[in-house]
Amino acid sequence: MTAVAPTVASGQRVEAKPEKRKGASPWARRAPLLPALLFTIVVTQIPFILTVVYSFQSWNLVRPGSQHFVGFQNYADVFADSQFRGAMLNTVVLTVVCVFVALLLGLGLALLLDRKFLGRGVVRTLLITPFLILPAAGALLWKTTMFDPTYGLLNFVFGGETDWLSEFPLASVMAQIVWQWTPFMMLLILAGLQSQPKDVLEAAQVDGAGRWRTFASITLPHLSRYLQLSVLLGAIYIVNSFDAIFLMTQGGPGTASTNLPYYIFQRAFQGFDIGQSSAMGVIVVVLTLIVATFALRLMFRAFDVSKGVVK
Repeated sequence: MTAVAPTVASGQRVEAKPEKRKGASPWARRAPLLPALLFTIVVTQIPFILTVVYSFQSWNLVRPGSQHFVGFQNYADVFADSQFRGAMLNTVVLTVVCVFVALLLGLGLALLLDRKFLGRGVVRTLLITPFLILPAAGALLWKTTMFDPTYGLLNFVFGGETDWLSEFPLASVMAQIVWQWTPFMMLLILAGLQSQPKDVLEAAQVDGAGRWRTFASITLPHLSRYLQLSVLLGAIYIVNSFDAIFLMTQGGPGTASTNLPYYIFQRAFQGFDIGQSSAMGVIVVVLTLIVATFALRLMFRAFDVSKGVVK
């Protein structure tokens, strides 16, 4: 078959335009994601919507037929509850202290692991191990081997028969959480250290900058976005801590170590008050979203999102 020559008019060559290929429609490209989207909606959004609905009702499972609409009364009762305010204060203290201490320890360990020494791989693996242990197993480990008043390692080292979980309940829970989340902080910060350009560090050494000057002027600004990410993710996870409190102190003595997740558990599954526990859950979600949004905006200042370049 002979090819058809392009049309020539007025001495100009007219090139034949290639035919546009019809690609897949947007819905066809998104179709593989629909099962995951539906699963996420069923597992997360539908329960949350039901929680919001229950929060406007007075419903106690101990009293059948007590379910009725009360509007915002549950929210008013929650904010008037002194135990809820105490649990909120414990949650803030636990989150701030654990994130800050774990961040400092993670930074120190990451700086040590960024150096070359014999057995660095083994040491790194051992330091990551606490993060790989289940939270429930870690809580039981600390309760029985560290804080036990008779056989605990702390009393063996310092002497005496101090009941750490009774005398220092919140501090004991903080110690276990810091132990478990320090490797997470260490890994994020170590990734930032290893992404640091070596030529800049070498130039600083040539210019006569000491280790502290190099760290404060070059390394720390480079790690700022990694530190912000560590604080954000650590706070989101630690604010929901439940295993350590449930297995180590049960929120006691009294409400000395009760945080918001454990207090909601008590009201829902021990007091069977579905209405108020649902209102508490909605309040916690809203407060968490506000804090997370504020933290994300602060973190994104380190990034040029429109150009995809880190400032």
